[in-house]
Amino acid sequence: MQRWRGLEDIPEGWGRSVVTIGSYDGVHRGHQLIIGKAVARARELGIPAVVVTFDPHPSEVVRPGTHPPLLAPHDRRAELMAGLGVDAVLILPFTKEFSKLAPADFVVKVLVDKLHAQVVVEGPNFRFGHKATGNVATLAELGTTYDYTVEVIDLYERGAAGGGEPFSSTLTRRLVAEGDVAGATEVLGRPHRVEGVVVRGAQRGRELGFPTANVETLPHTAIPADGVYAGLLQVEGEAMPAAISVGTNPQFDGTARTVEAYAIDRVGLDLYGLHVGVDFVAYIRGQEKFDTLDALLERMAVDVKLARGLIADAG
Repeated sequence: MQRWRGLEDIPEGWGRSVVTIGSYDGVHRGHQLIIGKAVARARELGIPAVVVTFDPHPSEVVRPGTHPPLLAPHDRRAELMAGLGVDAVLILPFTKEFSKLAPADFVVKVLVDKLHAQVVVEGPNFRFGHKATGNVATLAELGTTYDYTVEVIDLYERGAAGGGEPFSSTLTRRLVAEGDVAGATEVLGRPHRVEGVVVRGAQRGRELGFPTANVETLPHTAIPADGVYAGLLQVEGEAMPAAISVGTNPQFDGTARTVEAYAIDRVGLDLYGLHVGVDFVAYIRGQEKFDTLDALLERMAVDVKLARGLIADAG
């Protein structure tokens, strides 16, 4: 799959394509319907499927300080999109100047002049252009002038998550913030992942017999509520069952919020400096401060046992 950072990266002579545009944070099951339809249309027509997305998130440019917690970084989104059959991802730098493009100017600049769109696939609530004044009707009307068609896909999948709310990035962020990682898994179609580089912490876990990978998370990452979870530590293509702690470590009067993963039944791992992923499979308990260190150790042993079983059940 090709990855382009800006319009200038699109190859000269790029032909017609099927395009879908959006932030697509998380690439959840609703997003998968739209992207899947774009890929299917592209295969029918024998042309590439292209996803157009933005960096940074448009809200941060339009309303500074409102950047939402991110469910997946761009590299992870691209990896997920490649798995859906997307041929190219175009990440457009979202600047103040870009945000002021009128809907028609956006269509000409991106869809017509560069991507030569033949079909554009979107959800019903798609908005674009200056102050989000363009919608799917605007897009379709411009298509009659610029020789492309628009197909609107209902992305409103529902399930038990959020009490039956339509699947969305907003719902997923809320579930993650509440620690409902099982609900987030239902919306995403896979466990929620937090990524980052393993850094040296206080190394108390090592001293206590439970050495953990202290993950320095990426900016704006959506991190689950404080507590203990069962999950997987993803290291260079290997998924290791893990007990995961999120929080400030109140047992030792900590103040910094951290994500730490203990790879169950693994000895002698040296992960410092590696970029890893932490997949959250199930919630075990909230963050606690115990009366004694022995009580903490006993509870950690229980957590690991529970995590091992929950991961096997999720299997």
